[in-house]
Amino acid sequence: MKKLLSSGVAAILSIGLTLPSYAERGDRLKPLNVEADQSGRVDLQNQTVVFSGNVVVSKGTMVIRAARIEVRQTPAGYDTATAFGAPGRPATFRQKRDGVDEYIDGQAERLEYDGRADVIKFISNAAVRRLRGVAVADEITGNLVTYDATTEVFSVSGGAATTAANPGGRVRAVLTPREGSAAAAEAADAASSAAAPALKLSPTLGSARPASEPAGDRR
Repeated sequence: MKKLLSSGVAAILSIGLTLPSYAERGDRLKPLNVEADQSGRVDLQNQTVVFSGNVVVSKGTMVIRAARIEVRQTPAGYDTATAFGAPGRPATFRQKRDGVDEYIDGQAERLEYDGRADVIKFISNAAVRRLRGVAVADEITGNLVTYDATTEVFSVSGGAATTAANPGGRVRAVLTPREGSAAAAEAADAASSAAAPALKLSPTLGSARPASEPAGDRR
């Protein structure tokens, strides 16, 4: 099933997509780890630590990769992070879903992670996918995609931002039938039939030998 959502240049249209199961429940309470090519820089004025150069932030199964990341810890002890991509290399996010072999995988020019709310925002040229193993099950694109990892609800917004590939600034959602449902089984059968056409016998295969050729005389 495909769903196409339209938004005007000045208007913002949001949708919520509720998926079964949940993201890994323990991730939000795990330590936040940062690796980078360059040493971290402490910004006392803004109370942030900045890491640059192929930065990788991990928190349980959650992994964020970016060119630069600013990390801040709130007075209550919760982590927040803002990740920035580089030209031609957007910041990326990946997190396993709880109890299934599925991942939430996305990218944008900027990511904003709120550890207390367990929410991540994909900002500017955002694309977020639900992966079953390595296959894309669902995909959402827009100028802003917000993902609540606790409830697994997405909000996608369009607006004034446009690209050459999307001149109308439209938001898009492509959804597949839920795994294990009757619709999913029917879609799998249809795909299997299309991929494996029926075999056809050659018109000459198995044809009788000419009557003039003795059965035992073959040269």
